[in-house]
Amino acid sequence: MVTIRDAVSDDRAAVAAMLGRAFANDPAMSYIFPDPLTRAERLPRLFALLFDSDAVGMRLVSAAAEAGTFWRPPGEAEVPMTAMLRQAIPLLATLGTALPRALRLAHAIEAHFPSEPFWYLHIAGVDPARQGQGLGGASIRAGLARCDADGVPAYLETATGSNVALYGRLGFELIREWSVPKGGPRFWSMIRPVGG
Repeated sequence: MVTIRDAVSDDRAAVAAMLGRAFANDPAMSYIFPDPLTRAERLPRLFALLFDSDAVGMRLVSAAAEAGTFWRPPGEAEVPMTAMLRQAIPLLATLGTALPRALRLAHAIEAHFPSEPFWYLHIAGVDPARQGQGLGGASIRAGLARCDADGVPAYLETATGSNVALYGRLGFELIREWSVPKGGPRFWSMIRPVGG
C-alpha cells in the first residue's frame, strides 16, 4: 500500500531534487532550459521555489518523497504579484537568460485556465527510478479526494502527450490542445469533474 502525506518544510530539498529528475526530459522544461546540463543544474532550484510558492495549496508526497504533487487552490492558480516579488531575486538567479521563455510559457498556461473555480494540479512527478509502481497515481488520487470533498473540479495541463491517457484513467477529460507562441511546446488541458 502506498502512503501519501502532506509535505513538510524538511521535504523541500528531497522533493525538489526528485522533481528535477522527473522533469529532466519534459518538453516544457526543455523549452525553458534547452541545454541539458543547465536544465539538470537549475530544475531542482526551480522546483524548490515552486515548493515554496505552492504552500498555499496542497503539497502531497509519498512516504520517502519519491513522488509528489503540488496543487493550487481555487482562485489561486495564478501566482500573485506579491508572491512573485518575494521570490524575484532567487527566481532571476535560477532562470537567468531563460526568463523570457519561462514568462512566455507561464502566460500561455494562464491564458488557458478555465473560467469556473478549480483545484489546479500544478506539478505531478515521480522519481524515474520509481515510475510504474503506482506512486504518482496514488499521489494524484489523494489530491482528487480533497477536490471532491471541496466539491470543486480539478484541472491540469501537460506538455507530454503520453500523459493524456494516464490522466484519463484518473478521470480527467481532454478539453483543449494548444501551443505556446513562438515555437513553444504543445500542451493538453484536462479537467476532472467532481466525483469523476
